[in-house]
Amino acid sequence: MNAESSTSESIKLTQYSRGAGCGCKISPKILDEILKTNISIPDDKNLLVGNSSKDDAAVYDMGNGMALISTADFFMPIVDDAFDFGRIAAANSISDVYAMGGKPSMAIAILGWPVEKLPVELAQKVIEGGRTICKDAGIPLAGGHSVDSTEPIFGLAVSGLVNKENLKKNNTAEEGDWIFLTKPLGVGILSTAQKRGLLKDEHLQIMIEQMTSLNKIGGELGKIKGVTAMTDVTGFGLLGHLIEMTEGSGLTAEISYNKIAVVNGVKDFIIQRIFPDATTRNWNSYYEKVRFEKGVNVMEAFTLLPDPQTNGGLLFSVKGKAKEEIITLLKKEGLTTFIEPIGRFIAKGEKTIEVKK
Repeated sequence: MNAESSTSESIKLTQYSRGAGCGCKISPKILDEILKTNISIPDDKNLLVGNSSKDDAAVYDMGNGMALISTADFFMPIVDDAFDFGRIAAANSISDVYAMGGKPSMAIAILGWPVEKLPVELAQKVIEGGRTICKDAGIPLAGGHSVDSTEPIFGLAVSGLVNKENLKKNNTAEEGDWIFLTKPLGVGILSTAQKRGLLKDEHLQIMIEQMTSLNKIGGELGKIKGVTAMTDVTGFGLLGHLIEMTEGSGLTAEISYNKIAVVNGVKDFIIQRIFPDATTRNWNSYYEKVRFEKGVNVMEAFTLLPDPQTNGGLLFSVKGKAKEEIITLLKKEGLTTFIEPIGRFIAKGEKTIEVKK
């Protein structure tokens, strides 16, 4: 091993970034201010999903029964290993296409690299990690753009296709629908523990495995008519993305806290009050919309429910008559841990989210 390789392997990427993964996201409250505009944009009848809703990707009607899905996502390192950082960022970017019920077609890389601080060799490993995940998704990493930045940044712009009939939005849930989630919560907490040097190897591997796992089931969920709405849980946490679904659909969501899966080891770190700064920013953006039932461990729930996820699970609503079909699909895909709904959409009430035991 040469000196340069040895130095590269000893570098911890998370020490070169202020944020981590989807925890880098601007808070929902501030983002709403940024996106305000007085500019009148002409209606485009082919734009099926755009800025008018808080969805995962833009969708454009191609006029032949198919629609084009377009999205971009990037962030700063959430793990120290360059190859794993590339894999995680790529999987997270591609997830937005799956969250619309579609299938990815092609990706373009987005790279920012502090060339005077970090070896170029590490940037190559980041790209290679991204390329590996694209291969797993069955798409080419076909090009990209790079800049010399003060912090390492990586992600993808991804294009995909979906049959218009299978398109899933995040604002079309219906009263009485069941709510499902396909991954456990807590990777933001684990990533903070890693940055503080407190994460055990077994927890690190669990975290990486979850964040590099593609949400391919989204393409299958898109084909099921009984799935009424869908999104993925990322930087705004479960509460933030559920609020987007709930408000967009004009409903209230009632969730059962004890039915929400949690990554192994996370609750031990919650007891130690280890969590990302983005958790507090998220909570401050929407706490007035949430009510906790007596008996819920509010301190634990405050830390877990707004926890920013990176490549988190798919969050989707299901008509009662399709519930068994969904359970069968989840079992087929090896997601037996998530066959029980975490809640239900009910008529609009005083609060947007009601958290029960």
